[in-house]
Amino acid sequence: MELEAALRDQVGQAIGRPVPDAPIKKLKGDASNRSYYRVGSAPESWVLMVMPPDATKKSEEATKGEPPKELPFINVHRYLEKLGVRVPRILRYDEPAGMMVLEDLSDITFESALEGGRHNQALYTRAVDLLAKLRVQAEKQRDPECLAFTRAFDEDLYDWELHHFREWGLEAWSGKQPTAGERAQLDATFRDIAKTLAAAPRGFTHRDYQSRNIMVKEGELVVIDFQDALQGPRQYDLVALLRDSYVELDRDFVDTMLDRYIATFEKESGEKIDAREFKAFFDLLTIQRKLKDAGRFEFINRVKGNPGFLVSIPASLRYVKAAFARRPELAGLQKLIAKYVPELAA
Repeated sequence: MELEAALRDQVGQAIGRPVPDAPIKKLKGDASNRSYYRVGSAPESWVLMVMPPDATKKSEEATKGEPPKELPFINVHRYLEKLGVRVPRILRYDEPAGMMVLEDLSDITFESALEGGRHNQALYTRAVDLLAKLRVQAEKQRDPECLAFTRAFDEDLYDWELHHFREWGLEAWSGKQPTAGERAQLDATFRDIAKTLAAAPRGFTHRDYQSRNIMVKEGELVVIDFQDALQGPRQYDLVALLRDSYVELDRDFVDTMLDRYIATFEKESGEKIDAREFKAFFDLLTIQRKLKDAGRFEFINRVKGNPGFLVSIPASLRYVKAAFARRPELAGLQKLIAKYVPELAA
């Protein structure tokens, strides 16, 4: 009851009038430590983000440097608004209470808006265009005050994520340990992949631009969950969207969307992109990202006690297997991992 009173009080202060009888509903959360509540009922409702005391700490997934001085959500939100990206409106932030009042975006995610039509070309085209235009503008308007420009997907982070998979997706999942020779091979190959990925030019990257982090409100696409944004390659957010663990797309459709991104990016920037090289890098990044996702989902299950993401491991592994087929120079790595994760066998 104390929490409900506090939530209503936050809304009351945000809108300038009390809402003593507003119903409260806890919303389904994600894999983070934040909690969300809906206060009120449509058409008059708000969403409360409730954060733990250490909410200003850096990302739960490995990043370097000191914890930021400003809440990352607010910091990156300000930058995206400056670029003209539609993000949820912040009505009030009570830092001591760890509560934020946001506009209610309803429950329609990009995923649910697909209505079972996984190849909804119009919707995906809008999401891809939004991403391409965002990236072009961000590359033109770098902002050292935005946290996303102070941290990056460097060699160490890529390598850490690959070993996150080794620890949770290979060892914990299989219940076996690689031999010393196999571990040395994994270490060397993971580091080589990390070096290749880290060598690509970097720019603003959402980090998790996928079907559950784009909302659809009154026809608009609204971007959420951007607080972990950093510097990464152009393909990274495309891997998140087009190799989404929650919505599987076939390769022909993925290629169509990659071509759309390239065309939009070229039109907005005036820069030419080699489509073949772009897609080859996309495939290598798919291997890295989706291995990490598979391991992360098992980590969330075992360490956080949330098994809800286990259902998405098979799709992640299917993406990795398909990408391995397009990067035959990594056949040795595929064969080694498949000893412990048979789903990846060629």
